[in-house]
Amino acid sequence: MLIADDIKLDYSDVLIRPKRSTMNTRSDVSMKRTHTFLHSKEEWTGIPIMAANMDTVGTPDMHKVLREFGMITSPARWYLKNDPTAFSTNYRDEHLCMMGGIDDIDVLKTNSVMYKFIGLDVANGYTIRFVDAVKELREKCPDATIVAGNVVTADMTQELILAGADIVKVGIGPGSVCTTRIKTGIGYPQLSAVIECADAAHGLGGHIIADGGCTTSGDIVKAFAGGADFVMVGGMLAGHDECDGEVEDGVMKFYGMASESAMNRHGNHNEYRGVEGKTVEVPYRGKVEDTVKDILSGVRSACTYVGATRLKSLSKCTTFIRVNNTHNTVYGKES
Repeated sequence: MLIADDIKLDYSDVLIRPKRSTMNTRSDVSMKRTHTFLHSKEEWTGIPIMAANMDTVGTPDMHKVLREFGMITSPARWYLKNDPTAFSTNYRDEHLCMMGGIDDIDVLKTNSVMYKFIGLDVANGYTIRFVDAVKELREKCPDATIVAGNVVTADMTQELILAGADIVKVGIGPGSVCTTRIKTGIGYPQLSAVIECADAAHGLGGHIIADGGCTTSGDIVKAFAGGADFVMVGGMLAGHDECDGEVEDGVMKFYGMASESAMNRHGNHNEYRGVEGKTVEVPYRGKVEDTVKDILSGVRSACTYVGATRLKSLSKCTTFIRVNNTHNTVYGKES
Protein backbone atom coordinates (compact mmCIF):
# COMPACT_ATOMS: atom_id res chain seq x y z
CA MET A 1 0.00 0.00 0.00
CA LEU A 2 1.23 3.46 -0.95
CA ILE A 3 -0.09 6.95 -0.25
CA ALA A 4 0.65 9.76 -2.70
CA ASP A 5 0.97 12.96 -0.67
CA ASP A 6 1.04 15.49 -3.52
CA ILE A 7 -2.16 17.48 -3.95
CA LYS A 8 -4.44 16.62 -6.86
CA LEU A 9 -7.03 19.08 -8.13
CA ASP A 10 -10.46 19.04 -9.70
CA TYR A 11 -12.09 21.81 -11.74
CA SER A 12 -13.89 23.03 -8.62
CA ASP A 13 -10.60 23.51 -6.76
CA VAL A 14 -9.23 26.31 -8.93
CA LEU A 15 -9.93 29.58 -10.68
CA ILE A 16 -7.89 31.23 -13.44
CA ARG A 17 -6.20 34.49 -12.54
CA PRO A 18 -7.00 37.36 -14.94
CA LYS A 19 -4.19 39.24 -16.65
CA ARG A 20 -3.74 42.54 -18.45
CA SER A 21 -4.98 42.18 -22.02
CA THR A 22 -4.84 44.28 -25.17
CA MET A 23 -7.89 42.54 -26.63
CA ASN A 24 -10.94 44.70 -27.26
CA THR A 25 -13.73 42.19 -27.89
CA ARG A 26 -14.62 38.52 -27.65
CA SER A 27 -14.88 38.42 -31.44
CA ASP A 28 -11.09 38.75 -31.58
CA VAL A 29 -10.73 35.22 -30.21
CA SER A 30 -10.14 32.37 -32.66
CA MET A 31 -11.85 29.25 -31.33
CA LYS A 32 -10.58 26.86 -33.97
CA ARG A 33 -7.63 24.57 -33.46
CA THR A 34 -5.59 22.71 -36.06
CA HIS A 35 -4.13 19.38 -34.95
CA THR A 36 -1.79 17.07 -36.84
CA PHE A 37 -1.83 13.54 -35.45
CA LEU A 38 1.20 11.44 -34.63
CA HIS A 39 0.48 8.12 -36.32
CA SER A 40 -2.11 8.91 -38.98
CA LYS A 41 -0.31 12.13 -40.05
CA GLU A 42 -3.77 13.54 -40.76
CA GLU A 43 -4.75 17.12 -40.01
CA TRP A 44 -7.98 18.36 -38.46
CA THR A 45 -9.30 21.90 -38.01
CA GLY A 46 -12.34 22.84 -35.97
CA ILE A 47 -13.63 23.72 -32.51
CA PRO A 48 -12.35 20.85 -30.33
CA ILE A 49 -15.44 20.22 -28.23
CA MET A 50 -17.10 16.81 -28.53
CA ALA A 51 -20.49 15.31 -27.70
CA ALA A 52 -19.98 12.12 -25.71
CA ASN A 53 -20.83 8.70 -27.15
CA MET A 54 -23.83 8.26 -24.86
CA ASP A 55 -27.26 7.00 -25.90
CA THR A 56 -29.12 10.22 -25.24
CA VAL A 57 -26.45 12.63 -26.52
CA GLY A 58 -24.53 10.98 -29.36
CA THR A 59 -27.36 11.23 -31.89
CA PRO A 60 -27.60 12.11 -35.60
CA ASP A 61 -29.58 15.26 -34.80
CA MET A 62 -26.91 16.37 -32.33
CA HIS A 63 -24.29 15.81 -35.01
CA LYS A 64 -26.14 17.97 -37.53
CA VAL A 65 -26.06 20.94 -35.17
CA LEU A 66 -22.54 20.52 -33.80
CA ARG A 67 -21.09 20.03 -37.27
CA GLU A 68 -22.30 23.53 -38.21
CA PHE A 69 -20.17 24.90 -35.39
CA GLY A 70 -17.15 22.81 -36.41
CA MET A 71 -17.53 20.57 -33.37
CA ILE A 72 -17.38 16.76 -33.12
CA THR A 73 -19.98 14.15 -32.21
CA SER A 74 -19.08 10.70 -30.96
CA PRO A 75 -22.07 8.51 -31.88
CA ALA A 76 -23.65 6.31 -29.25
CA ARG A 77 -22.05 2.89 -29.57
CA TRP A 78 -25.37 1.29 -30.58
CA TYR A 79 -25.03 2.86 -34.03
CA LEU A 80 -21.71 1.14 -34.77
CA LYS A 81 -23.26 -2.31 -35.10
CA ASN A 82 -26.87 -1.46 -35.86
CA ASP A 83 -26.90 1.63 -38.07
CA PRO A 84 -23.37 2.86 -38.92
CA THR A 85 -24.61 5.02 -41.81
CA ALA A 86 -27.05 7.02 -39.68
CA PHE A 87 -24.49 9.83 -39.36
CA SER A 88 -22.49 9.57 -42.58
CA THR A 89 -22.87 7.61 -45.79
CA ASN A 90 -20.36 8.20 -48.56
CA TYR A 91 -17.63 10.49 -47.26
CA ARG A 92 -15.25 10.78 -44.35
CA ASP A 93 -16.97 13.15 -41.99
CA GLU A 94 -14.47 15.50 -40.29
CA HIS A 95 -16.76 15.88 -37.31
CA LEU A 96 -17.44 12.27 -36.31
CA CYS A 97 -15.58 10.04 -33.88
CA MET A 98 -16.91 6.47 -33.85
CA MET A 99 -15.91 4.54 -30.75
CA GLY A 100 -16.28 0.85 -30.04
CA GLY A 101 -15.17 -1.79 -27.57
CA ILE A 102 -12.37 -4.32 -27.69
CA ASP A 103 -14.56 -6.78 -29.61
CA ASP A 104 -15.49 -4.17 -32.25
CA ILE A 105 -12.15 -3.85 -34.04
CA ASP A 106 -13.30 -5.50 -37.28
CA VAL A 107 -16.50 -3.47 -37.53
CA LEU A 108 -14.52 -0.30 -36.82
CA LYS A 109 -12.18 -1.18 -39.66
CA THR A 110 -15.10 -1.85 -42.01
CA ASN A 111 -16.71 1.52 -41.29
CA SER A 112 -13.58 3.61 -40.79
CA VAL A 113 -13.96 5.17 -44.24
CA MET A 114 -16.96 7.16 -42.95
CA TYR A 115 -15.32 8.66 -39.87
CA LYS A 116 -12.44 11.08 -39.34
CA PHE A 117 -11.74 9.46 -35.97
CA ILE A 118 -12.23 5.88 -34.79
CA GLY A 119 -11.35 4.45 -31.43
CA LEU A 120 -11.62 2.04 -28.55
CA ASP A 121 -13.55 3.19 -25.52
CA VAL A 122 -13.52 1.17 -22.30
CA ALA A 123 -14.03 2.10 -18.66
CA ASN A 124 -10.66 0.63 -17.64
CA GLY A 125 -7.85 1.38 -20.08
CA TYR A 126 -5.20 -0.16 -17.83
CA THR A 127 -5.39 -3.79 -18.92
CA ILE A 128 -2.82 -5.46 -21.14
CA ARG A 129 -5.72 -6.78 -23.21
CA PHE A 130 -6.74 -3.20 -23.98
CA VAL A 131 -3.22 -2.17 -24.97
CA ASP A 132 -3.03 -5.18 -27.28
CA ALA A 133 -6.38 -4.19 -28.80
CA VAL A 134 -5.05 -0.71 -29.57
CA LYS A 135 -2.05 -2.28 -31.29
CA GLU A 136 -4.35 -4.54 -33.30
CA LEU A 137 -6.56 -1.63 -34.37
CA ARG A 138 -3.49 0.32 -35.48
CA GLU A 139 -2.23 -2.68 -37.49
CA LYS A 140 -5.60 -3.10 -39.21
CA CYS A 141 -6.17 0.64 -39.74
CA PRO A 142 -2.67 2.06 -40.28
CA ASP A 143 -3.90 5.38 -41.70
CA ALA A 144 -6.73 6.04 -39.26
CA THR A 145 -6.71 8.65 -36.52
CA ILE A 146 -7.26 6.48 -33.45
CA VAL A 147 -8.65 7.44 -30.04
CA ALA A 148 -8.11 5.18 -27.01
CA GLY A 149 -9.17 5.39 -23.36
CA ASN A 150 -9.97 5.86 -20.63
CA VAL A 151 -6.95 6.43 -18.41
CA VAL A 152 -5.90 9.13 -15.93
CA THR A 153 -2.15 8.82 -15.50
CA ALA A 154 0.90 9.87 -17.49
CA ASP A 155 2.45 6.41 -17.74
CA MET A 156 -0.60 4.81 -19.31
CA THR A 157 -1.13 7.77 -21.61
CA GLN A 158 2.33 7.21 -22.99
CA GLU A 159 1.81 3.46 -23.29
CA LEU A 160 -1.36 3.89 -25.34
CA ILE A 161 0.31 6.40 -27.64
CA LEU A 162 3.25 4.07 -28.16
CA ALA A 163 0.75 1.28 -28.86
CA GLY A 164 -0.73 3.29 -31.72
CA ALA A 165 -3.23 5.78 -30.31
CA ASP A 166 -3.14 9.30 -31.71
CA ILE A 167 -5.44 10.64 -29.01
CA VAL A 168 -5.90 9.37 -25.45
CA LYS A 169 -9.21 9.85 -23.64
CA VAL A 170 -8.66 10.98 -20.05
CA GLY A 171 -11.12 10.54 -17.20
CA ILE A 172 -12.24 7.84 -14.78
CA GLY A 173 -15.36 8.60 -12.78
CA PRO A 174 -15.80 12.40 -13.11
CA GLY A 175 -19.00 12.29 -15.19
CA SER A 176 -22.31 13.47 -13.76
CA VAL A 177 -23.99 10.07 -14.26
CA CYS A 178 -20.94 7.89 -13.55
CA THR A 179 -20.71 6.13 -10.18
CA THR A 180 -17.37 4.36 -10.67
CA ARG A 181 -15.71 6.34 -7.88
CA ILE A 182 -18.55 5.46 -5.52
CA LYS A 183 -18.76 1.78 -6.45
CA THR A 184 -15.03 1.07 -6.74
CA GLY A 185 -13.11 3.84 -4.98
CA ILE A 186 -11.07 4.24 -8.18
CA GLY A 187 -10.43 7.60 -9.83
CA TYR A 188 -8.27 10.70 -10.12
CA PRO A 189 -9.20 14.39 -9.79
CA GLN A 190 -9.93 15.45 -13.34
CA LEU A 191 -7.92 18.67 -13.66
CA SER A 192 -4.74 17.02 -12.40
CA ALA A 193 -5.38 14.06 -14.68
CA VAL A 194 -5.73 16.40 -17.65
CA ILE A 195 -2.58 18.38 -16.80
CA GLU A 196 -0.42 15.30 -16.24
CA CYS A 197 -1.73 13.27 -19.17
CA ALA A 198 -1.51 16.24 -21.55
CA ASP A 199 2.11 16.79 -20.60
CA ALA A 200 2.88 13.11 -21.16
CA ALA A 201 1.05 12.99 -24.50
CA HIS A 202 2.50 16.20 -25.89
CA GLY A 203 5.99 15.01 -25.07
CA LEU A 204 5.48 12.15 -27.53
CA GLY A 205 3.57 14.18 -30.11
CA GLY A 206 0.18 12.79 -29.05
CA HIS A 207 -3.07 14.46 -28.00
CA ILE A 208 -5.69 14.01 -25.28
CA ILE A 209 -9.43 14.38 -24.78
CA ALA A 210 -10.59 15.59 -21.36
CA ASP A 211 -13.60 13.33 -20.88
CA GLY A 212 -16.12 14.12 -18.15
CA GLY A 213 -16.48 16.39 -15.17
CA CYS A 214 -17.48 19.58 -16.97
CA THR A 215 -20.68 21.12 -15.63
CA THR A 216 -20.20 24.70 -16.90
CA SER A 217 -18.40 26.50 -19.70
CA GLY A 218 -15.90 27.55 -17.03
CA ASP A 219 -14.97 23.90 -16.50
CA ILE A 220 -14.41 23.50 -20.24
CA VAL A 221 -12.13 26.54 -20.09
CA LYS A 222 -10.16 24.96 -17.24
CA ALA A 223 -9.77 21.72 -19.20
CA PHE A 224 -8.34 23.57 -22.21
CA ALA A 225 -6.20 25.70 -19.91
CA GLY A 226 -4.85 22.51 -18.34
CA GLY A 227 -3.63 21.31 -21.71
CA ALA A 228 -6.54 19.33 -23.16
CA ASP A 229 -6.59 19.23 -26.96
CA PHE A 230 -10.28 18.24 -27.01
CA VAL A 231 -13.01 18.36 -24.37
CA MET A 232 -15.84 15.80 -24.34
CA VAL A 233 -19.14 16.66 -22.67
CA GLY A 234 -22.32 14.70 -22.03
CA GLY A 235 -24.54 16.17 -19.34
CA MET A 236 -24.08 19.73 -20.63
CA LEU A 237 -25.74 18.65 -23.89
CA ALA A 238 -28.49 16.54 -22.30
CA GLY A 239 -32.14 17.56 -22.25
CA HIS A 240 -32.35 19.10 -25.72
CA ASP A 241 -34.52 18.55 -28.77
CA GLU A 242 -31.61 16.81 -30.48
CA CYS A 243 -31.27 14.20 -27.72
CA ASP A 244 -32.77 10.72 -27.79
CA GLY A 245 -35.83 10.42 -25.60
CA GLU A 246 -39.18 12.03 -24.87
CA VAL A 247 -40.05 15.11 -22.84
CA GLU A 248 -42.31 14.18 -19.93
CA ASP A 249 -43.49 16.77 -17.43
CA GLY A 250 -40.75 19.16 -18.52
CA VAL A 251 -37.86 16.72 -18.07
CA MET A 252 -35.85 14.22 -20.13
CA LYS A 253 -33.95 11.13 -19.02
CA PHE A 254 -30.16 11.09 -19.09
CA TYR A 255 -28.14 8.05 -18.07
CA GLY A 256 -24.61 6.73 -17.88
CA MET A 257 -23.47 3.96 -20.20
CA ALA A 258 -22.80 1.64 -17.26
CA SER A 259 -26.19 2.34 -15.69
CA GLU A 260 -29.11 -0.04 -15.27
CA SER A 261 -30.94 1.85 -18.04
CA ALA A 262 -28.10 1.30 -20.51
CA MET A 263 -27.70 -2.34 -19.57
CA ASN A 264 -31.41 -2.99 -19.99
CA ARG A 265 -31.42 -1.27 -23.38
CA HIS A 266 -28.37 -3.06 -24.75
CA GLY A 267 -28.49 -6.38 -22.92
CA ASN A 268 -25.12 -5.95 -21.22
CA HIS A 269 -25.98 -7.80 -18.03
CA ASN A 270 -23.76 -10.55 -16.69
CA GLU A 271 -23.06 -11.97 -13.24
CA TYR A 272 -19.67 -10.27 -12.93
CA ARG A 273 -20.63 -6.80 -14.09
CA GLY A 274 -22.24 -4.37 -11.68
CA VAL A 275 -23.90 -1.04 -12.27
CA GLU A 276 -21.48 1.91 -12.30
CA GLY A 277 -23.81 4.61 -13.58
CA LYS A 278 -27.13 6.20 -12.79
CA THR A 279 -30.24 7.54 -14.50
CA VAL A 280 -31.37 11.09 -13.82
CA GLU A 281 -33.98 13.51 -15.04
CA VAL A 282 -32.76 16.78 -16.51
CA PRO A 283 -34.89 19.84 -17.32
CA TYR A 284 -35.97 20.17 -20.93
CA ARG A 285 -33.78 22.89 -22.47
CA GLY A 286 -35.03 23.37 -26.03
CA LYS A 287 -32.64 23.57 -28.98
CA VAL A 288 -29.02 22.65 -28.36
CA GLU A 289 -27.85 25.47 -30.63
CA ASP A 290 -28.55 28.00 -27.88
CA THR A 291 -26.57 25.99 -25.33
CA VAL A 292 -23.63 25.63 -27.71
CA LYS A 293 -23.58 29.39 -28.32
CA ASP A 294 -23.58 29.96 -24.57
CA ILE A 295 -20.69 27.54 -24.07
CA LEU A 296 -18.61 29.13 -26.82
CA SER A 297 -19.35 32.60 -25.46
CA GLY A 298 -17.99 31.56 -22.07
CA VAL A 299 -14.80 30.15 -23.57
CA ARG A 300 -14.26 33.27 -25.69
CA SER A 301 -14.80 35.50 -22.69
CA ALA A 302 -12.24 33.54 -20.66
CA CYS A 303 -9.68 34.03 -23.40
CA THR A 304 -10.15 37.81 -23.25
CA TYR A 305 -9.58 37.79 -19.48
CA VAL A 306 -6.08 36.31 -19.92
CA GLY A 307 -5.13 37.85 -23.26
CA ALA A 308 -5.34 34.68 -25.35
CA THR A 309 -6.19 35.66 -28.92
CA ARG A 310 -6.50 31.99 -29.86
CA LEU A 311 -7.83 28.98 -28.01
CA LYS A 312 -4.43 27.42 -28.69
CA SER A 313 -2.80 30.11 -26.52
CA LEU A 314 -5.09 29.69 -23.52
CA SER A 315 -2.91 27.17 -21.70
CA LYS A 316 0.21 29.35 -22.04
CA CYS A 317 -1.70 32.37 -20.72
CA THR A 318 -3.16 30.55 -17.70
CA THR A 319 -2.19 30.74 -14.05
CA PHE A 320 -4.40 28.55 -11.86
CA ILE A 321 -5.02 29.62 -8.27
CA ARG A 322 -6.31 27.24 -5.62
CA VAL A 323 -9.51 28.36 -3.92
CA ASN A 324 -12.02 27.21 -1.32
CA ASN A 325 -15.03 28.37 -3.37
CA THR A 326 -15.34 29.11 -7.06
CA HIS A 327 -18.70 30.89 -7.12
CA ASN A 328 -21.49 32.33 -5.01
CA THR A 329 -24.50 30.02 -4.72
CA VAL A 330 -26.73 32.14 -2.48
CA TYR A 331 -29.43 32.25 -5.18
CA GLY A 332 -28.87 28.73 -6.46
CA LYS A 333 -26.42 27.09 -8.80
CA GLU A 334 -25.85 28.78 -12.15
CA SER A 335 -25.44 26.35 -15.06
